[in-house]
Amino acid sequence: MLQWNCKRFEELSPAELYALLRLRSEVFVVEQNCVFLDMDNMDQGCWHLLGTNEAGELVAYTRLVPPGHIYPMASIGRVVSAPSARRTGAGRELMQESIKKVYDLFGKGDIKIGAQYYLKNFYASFGFEQVSDIYLEDGIEHIYMILKAS
Repeated sequence: MLQWNCKRFEELSPAELYALLRLRSEVFVVEQNCVFLDMDNMDQGCWHLLGTNEAGELVAYTRLVPPGHIYPMASIGRVVSAPSARRTGAGRELMQESIKKVYDLFGKGDIKIGAQYYLKNFYASFGFEQVSDIYLEDGIEHIYMILKAS
């Protein structure tokens, strides 16, 4: 079980900001061999969900995007788990906590994600439904998915 902390951009300490940017870079740039500008000037208007292990290391993270900031509806983005936390349930816990936090912060509305296509079934297990054809983003197949508010 991870320890969760959710903060606005301006509330992040320098160490927390460094850790989340490092984790995103480790997975999205290095592991996935994807050259892209991760720091897209969207972080400043978002909430940041940080999951730390018992040693206090950041091992799970999402960017929670308010409605109207990127899409008309709320969004969960930059979903990432550290390699050391994979196959431990951390990813499932991360998504459950992210959905809960989006509802707490922005109200119970639809949630949109741009998901890597190979993770379609993972996101579908939370109720997300595919709403687009496959598109390439930074050379990786993606789809848009929406979790309808019930």
